[in-house]
Order: sequence, then C-alpha cells, then structure tokens
Amino acid sequence: MSLTDEKMIELYSTMMKIRMFEEQVAEYFAEGKIPGFVHLYVGEEAVAAGVCATLTDKDYITSTHRGHGHLISKGGDIKLMMAELFGRRTGYCKGKGGSMHIADVDLGILGANGIVGGGPPLASGAALACQYLGTDAVAVCFFGDGAANQGTTHEAMNLAACWKLPVVFVNENNLYGISSCTINSMCVADIADRAAAYDMPGVVVDGNDVTAVHEAALEAVKKARAGEGPSLIECKTYRHRGHFEGDPCAYRNDEELQEWKQKDPIPRFEKKLTEMGVLNPKKIEEIKSSIHKELEEASRFAAESPLPDPSDVLTDVYTI
Repeated sequence: MSLTDEKMIELYSTMMKIRMFEEQVAEYFAEGKIPGFVHLYVGEEAVAAGVCATLTDKDYITSTHRGHGHLISKGGDIKLMMAELFGRRTGYCKGKGGSMHIADVDLGILGANGIVGGGPPLASGAALACQYLGTDAVAVCFFGDGAANQGTTHEAMNLAACWKLPVVFVNENNLYGISSCTINSMCVADIADRAAAYDMPGVVVDGNDVTAVHEAALEAVKKARAGEGPSLIECKTYRHRGHFEGDPCAYRNDEELQEWKQKDPIPRFEKKLTEMGVLNPKKIEEIKSSIHKELEEASRFAAESPLPDPSDVLTDVYTI
C-alpha cells in the first residue's frame, strides 16, 4: 500500500516531535529539573511512529520504561507528559508516576511499565476484552529485547495464539538489555524466529525505516482486526543514548554508535521525502518551529504547575 504525501509528512512530524521532546527532556534532566530516572527513545522513533500510525483511538497499546515515543505516537498530550516528568499535580498520573508509568486510558494508552516484560500480559488481556466484546479493536504490545527473554512475554504470546487474540507484539530490538548485548543473552539471531513456537507470523524489519515498519504493522493489524490472531514484528533498531540518562555506556564503543547514527531514521526519511518533493527546507522548518512552540508551552505548563499535596499520598492507591 502506497503512502500519501500527507501520511508521510505525518510520520516525519511524529518522529521529529519525539526527537525534540526527548532532547528537551535530556536537557531538563541534566539541569536537575526532573526527579527520578528517564530512559530516552532517541534513535528508535521510526518504530513507534510507524506502528501507531496504523491505529485508532479505540485501539490499545502497552508501553515500556522507554515509552515517551509510544505515548506521543498514540496521541498523548505532551503538556501532561512534561508535567508528569516534572512530578507535578497536573501530570497524567498527578505527578506520582513519573517517566515510567504514564497512562491515558481514554486514548488506549494502557501505561508505560517499569517492569521488564510487564506489558505483554496486559496487551493480551486487552485483546481478550476486545474479542469478548466483539469490537474490531486491537492491542499492540511494545517490548524490548530484554523482555523477549521473560516468561511473561512467552506466556502472553502462547495464550494469544491459542485464543487467536487481536494483538500485535512489536519487539524493539536495540541490541542491549541495559548493558547486556543480545549476542550474550540469546542464542537466536532473530527474535522473530520465536513466533514459530506459537504458530504465529514472525517478521523482521528495519526498525530505522519508518515506511517498512508501517507496512509490516499495517498487515499485522489488518490480520488481527479480521480475527486471524496475533503476529510478532521484530524491529532492528538502536538507542543513541544510554540505557538511562547518566549511563556511561562503557559496554559499547563509539564506532558502533557512529555506525548506527548513520542509519538515523529521521534524516534518512527527511532525505527521501526531500528527493521525492514531499518536503522542502521551508516545510521542514515549519514543522520544527511548530513543535518547538508546542514544547515551549508544555515546558511552561509543567514549570508553573503545583507539586502534589502531601495529603494526597494515598489518593488513587488501591492496595498497600
């Protein structure tokens, strides 16, 4: 399926919005304005943008500790996101969740998750609900290469396959689970090969090519909506920054990093669209300027918002 010019500009804009948001967050974290840890999505933007562009507000996603890109791609409000990162009462989780626990159920964002492998069972559960209610909604589960080795992930895939649940498992293989390279943590070259154990389609795509990701996701989502069960998409990608902000990254060398930066999904897609005549320098600047203005508003909103009141410490707490 060929993409319209409008759709391609939308994909480019989403990736750019994620990149600029994350770069701003990195600055704020370095300045001490953000409490807790942040795990940035820089370099992996094509995965979230390509997949979520196939979804509607009625569809669901489950996210990870590196989830800002998923949230933005699914339509999350960056004002509420930024306020949450600042630990403010106006944030998505009233300043109590922070970077790793943002959710917006109204948009189908079932939450980022600080637990590795915590998302797959939630996604299969959401898909079961969709099936039971007879809707055509689907659930998408984003998970990393580290979560690919968790029992919860395999249990969720097995159940999804047995019951033909409308769920798409999207593996973001950025080669490292914290500091452990995949060559030291698994015996298969492609995580997608594991789909065969559950009799579901498993495909490998270039996770830095947004159109390739979008095409694979479109097929998997279409299959899920038709009641034909789950799929596994492995997106080969790379994070430009450390596992978390402040990570010295002693486990990888600069040569590897620079090699992957040459495959950066944003300038790569920008070059392609410029050559096609879809983008030009003026349009690119307009997109960046619009995002910059939105980020300024989000930052101001977050900085001016109040901190949570200590008396609300048990509000929204359902078990102790």
